[in-house]
Amino acid sequence: MNTPKIFESEYRFCLILWEHEPVKSSKLVALCKEQLGWKPTTTYTVIKRLSERGILKNEKTIVTSLVSKEQVQAAEINEMVEKTFEGSLPAFVAAFTKHQNLSEKEIDAVQQMIDRFRKGE
Repeated sequence: MNTPKIFESEYRFCLILWEHEPVKSSKLVALCKEQLGWKPTTTYTVIKRLSERGILKNEKTIVTSLVSKEQVQAAEINEMVEKTFEGSLPAFVAAFTKHQNLSEKEIDAVQQMIDRFRKGE
């Protein structure tokens, strides 16, 4: 399944949803007002739009996601690697690490991921 594109303000909304789901739409309205400064109509519009795109469902005023945070993050990274680095993960990693100071702990964590990938885990 292709993960639908989620835009910046929608992503901020989804962060709230993922943290509180399943959640009543009225509670989501209150959370969005508190955390994003949104009016109720804005929240209901975003709920409707994301529901139409298959990102969430709103049944009997209970809102739940149909797409996980991890799926959205992976889709964003894949799109950026394709667009910016011509699909080359090594080029992305090289660019990222060139401008970041990684701690020994972070380097070890990345190495463990690579080792698990090589083992097929």
